[in-house]
This record gives sequence, structure tokens and C-alpha cells, in this order.
Amino acid sequence: MLRRVFFQLHLWTGIGVGLYVVLISLTGSIVVFRREVYTYFRPGTIVVPRGERLSQDALSAAATRVYPGFRVTHVQIRRRQPTIAAEIWLEDRTKALHRLFDPYSGADLGDAEPAVTRWFEKVADLHNNLLSGRRGRTVNGIGGLCVSLLCVTGAVIWWPGLGQLRRGLTVRFGGNWKRLNWDLHSALGFWSLAMIFMWALTGVYLAFPRPFQAVVDYLQAGRIEAGATGPGDEFLAWFINLHFGRFAGLGTRVVWGVLGLVPPVLFVTGAIMWWNRVVAPQIARRGENLQLTIRN
Repeated sequence: MLRRVFFQLHLWTGIGVGLYVVLISLTGSIVVFRREVYTYFRPGTIVVPRGERLSQDALSAAATRVYPGFRVTHVQIRRRQPTIAAEIWLEDRTKALHRLFDPYSGADLGDAEPAVTRWFEKVADLHNNLLSGRRGRTVNGIGGLCVSLLCVTGAVIWWPGLGQLRRGLTVRFGGNWKRLNWDLHSALGFWSLAMIFMWALTGVYLAFPRPFQAVVDYLQAGRIEAGATGPGDEFLAWFINLHFGRFAGLGTRVVWGVLGLVPPVLFVTGAIMWWNRVVAPQIARRGENLQLTIRN
């Protein structure tokens, strides 16, 4: 009975959030390569520190020398990141510019918003906020909870028993296509369960950080000085790096990007199973009833 309840929860949650999961997974597989995209398409982003950085006024003067007739509207210098280029916004009567400048020499380093990075930021905003700001971030948090439910219910209904454990871990290519589809869904679900649950949990944190911080503050109460950073805070900070694979090199992000394609495969194989088990039999029964009605 309990297994049947879990199956229904898994089925209808998957149907409800399936397309959402596909969208978030595909965009997530792109967003993990943020560092590589910006390094390649914004090569002037990283600079070599050389002495003291110029002041905002000095950078404004350098920008107006390079772009006479333009007025500087804003200068951004990342004080805590000495290897990051300064960003300068300029405008005249008909045009606005957003340029990268070397904060040490005042040299123009290139466009701060090339078309590729503008497109990338749209994809990132779609992944993070569904292009809807705080409201979209909230929806993502709810989506993360739904995916967490899918992981838990999927693990319960997947369990084949000790005698059939190996069967649930592999894909057999010798049977019919329905059996192959089932094996693919089952095996992929098992081997990717930990990763998908991690993405779901960290996604919930990114949307709703306060409950997580409240738990950490409670556990750390009295153990660290007021205002100090404890191990729990460092653990939460790791959630962001873990979610996007930013804790290691390119190889890790490639793995994250490839594994991000697994949830769409699970959705497709699950939808095929639902069609074969639920929809197709209903269509067949209705067809039979219609034929009986016509004959009578």
C-alpha cells in the first residue's frame, strides 16, 4: 500500500514538474561554464596587478580620452578583487557604452557586454530566476522541493529487493523497447540520485537561505564569537560552489554539465512509461467501448 502511494506521488509530481526540470537542467548545464564563457569572450576581464590601482576620477579621465564626446556615468572598481578589470559606463546623446578598463594603466580592454555574454546572462537569469526576479527564485525553491520529493519517492519505488539488486542497477539491451526504457529510467535514476538530490537541496537553499541559516545559527550558538564565521557558515557557502561545480577545474564542470542532461532523459523515459501504462490502455478501452456502441 505504502509503495503504491509513493508511486502515485512520484508519477504525478514528475508529470507536474517534468518540463520545468527539463528547462532547469538544460540551462544549468550551460551556466556551469560561466567562467570559461567569460574568460573566452571577455578576455580583458582578468588583469595583472601592477602597483596601485587608479582612482575613479583617473579612470574616468582615461575613458573620456579614449572616447571623446562621451560622458562617464559610472565607474566600478572591485576593491577586493585586484585581478578584475574596472567597468566603466559612458554615454553621449545617441549611444551608451559599457567598457572594461585596466585599473592600473587605464587602458581600454574591450566591450564589457559582448553579444555572447549578454545571451549567457539571459540563460543564467532563466536558470536562477525564471526571468522573473524574486518571484521566479521562489518558484525555483518550490521546484527544488518537488525534485527532492521525486528523489525520495523514486528511491523507494526503485528498491527491487536484495535478490534483484543487480537487475535494478543495469540496462539490458536484449529485451523489447519497453523493457529497455524501464531499465534506462531505473538505472539512470539510481546512479544519478545523489547528484540530483544535491542539486535540488542546494537549489532550495539558493531560493530560501534563511531557514538553512537559522539551523546553522542554532547549532553554532555559544560555540563561536558573535559576528564570526563558523564551520556551518562555511558549509552553506560551499552549497553555491557545489551547485555549480565551482570547487574544482574544468573537468568537474564538464561532469556537472553532462550529468545535468540526465534529468531530461529521466523525464522522457518516465513520460513514455506513463503513456504505456496509463494513457495507451485508456485510449484502447475507449476505442473498444466506441466500437461496441457503434455495433449496438
